[in-house]
Amino acid sequence: MKAIKSRSQLEDVVSKALWREGYRFRKNDKTLLGKPDISIKKYKVVIFIDSCFWHGCPLHGNMPESNRDYWEKKLSRNKERDQEVNDYYRKISWNCLRIWEHDLKQDFDQTIKQIKNFIDQAMDG
Repeated sequence: MKAIKSRSQLEDVVSKALWREGYRFRKNDKTLLGKPDISIKKYKVVIFIDSCFWHGCPLHGNMPESNRDYWEKKLSRNKERDQEVNDYYRKISWNCLRIWEHDLKQDFDQTIKQIKNFIDQAMDG
């Protein structure tokens, strides 16, 4: 598990695309619950980019065959934690968006547009 880095190539590509469009944000802010991939405190925006494997995508999340018991517990806890984080931000009236890895891979431009619309709506208040 130590070899798994907290940042991913997808997060970097999304960050660069948003930065080019003029959006200013923080990446992996440790002061916020769940350490969002992208956050804008001023507008109460947090964005998470979830990998299909680690976050249990219903379409593409597959369970490894070896050590199945461990992985079931691990991935189940990840999904629970995601829900706890979502509930927390909803409770404190923050705007929380989760993007699946496969959405970015299938239609990157459309997903970036979705993220931009989400941020713009939060900025408008």
